[in-house]
Amino acid sequence: MSALLGAFLALAGVPLFVLIAALALLGFYQGGIDLQVVFIEMYRLAGTPALTAIPLFAFTGFLLAESQAPHRLVRFSQVLLGWLPGGLAVMALVVCSLLTALTGASGMTIVALGGLLYPALQNQRYPEGFNLGLLTTCGSLGLLFPPSLPLIVYAIISQTPIDQLFRAGLLPGALLVVVLAGYCLVVGRRQHVPRARPAWREVAEVCRACTLELILPLVLFAGIYSGTIAPGEAAALAVGYVLVIEVVVYREVSLRRLPAIVRDTLVLVGAILVVLAAALAYTNYLVDAEVPSRLLAFIQAHVHSRLVFLLLLNAFLLVVGCMLDIFSALVVVVPLILPVAEAFGIHPVHLGILFLTNLEIGYSTPPVGLNLFIASLRFDRPITALARASLPFVLLLLLCLALITYLPWLCLAWL
Repeated sequence: MSALLGAFLALAGVPLFVLIAALALLGFYQGGIDLQVVFIEMYRLAGTPALTAIPLFAFTGFLLAESQAPHRLVRFSQVLLGWLPGGLAVMALVVCSLLTALTGASGMTIVALGGLLYPALQNQRYPEGFNLGLLTTCGSLGLLFPPSLPLIVYAIISQTPIDQLFRAGLLPGALLVVVLAGYCLVVGRRQHVPRARPAWREVAEVCRACTLELILPLVLFAGIYSGTIAPGEAAALAVGYVLVIEVVVYREVSLRRLPAIVRDTLVLVGAILVVLAAALAYTNYLVDAEVPSRLLAFIQAHVHSRLVFLLLLNAFLLVVGCMLDIFSALVVVVPLILPVAEAFGIHPVHLGILFLTNLEIGYSTPPVGLNLFIASLRFDRPITALARASLPFVLLLLLCLALITYLPWLCLAWL
């Protein structure tokens, strides 16, 4: 009955939170449990300490995207890396990763920076297919770096300490960037892309222009990793700091524009919180119905190797990443997979990094990866062309995924 209802609502285009809440209500009703428990579980979300970090970090990202900070970061990276063969492409990777880490939305990165970086790459004589593949895949490359919203959402769902996830994502995230940067250097050398050695005066100028923005991640990383400030406090600090520098110091975001930015932030955060609330209620029903334990029994009956389970998990999550946005995928899949993974001895933090790595690769994987659709609209290219252009990058990311999967110390070394 629940499966039929879920299929019908999904085909009818019902919003995800309505679908999940309806399944939870139906499940508890069939089990003879008072339906008030659904709303009690939803209310329990309000007491989650990490909850305040989500809207604050999201607002910080929207403010930075609205200002000229992305342009300054592009110029900063171009001056520092322009002497490398492929330096402009490496710069695109770094800047896109930083913006995605702050906003948690790959679509915003592609839209905000695509129009700036694509003409610059074309002028430097990079192949068009390489440019399209680079900007399509690196739109979601920063999801493992703090203060990534998907990391926070996973922490809430799995009840894992956020600071551990922040630390765990650094090495895997750096691995993804370094491997793709190496490919960019190879392409730049092969295409004889022109290089430029900037004058010291130019380096000093761009460093001075970006000083205020560069201070923020350094302070946040140092505070969170040292345990001096909690993630929620770091988020509040980030909002106050960015408001001052973008509204008061640079005056690139007017007071008249702030209500619209707040509205855009609330639309994103509201959607996340509503889905999270419904998902918590549905998760409670799944536990009461012993769905995770039955799923575990089925897997244990057919899969006896931890390595095989990890391989199947990656394949499953890649498909999920193609079909669902990252927040929906987290709230739907994590409660089911987490107890099964723990039974196979997989650390929850390692599992979280695997989830996000798979889902960010799935964004660029055909046939329905979200990045492909957004890039198709942004660059006015067919999805098939973007899928072909993204293939080398996706293959390299899959290689990194294999390393992250079977070398868990990459995630757990700093815990």
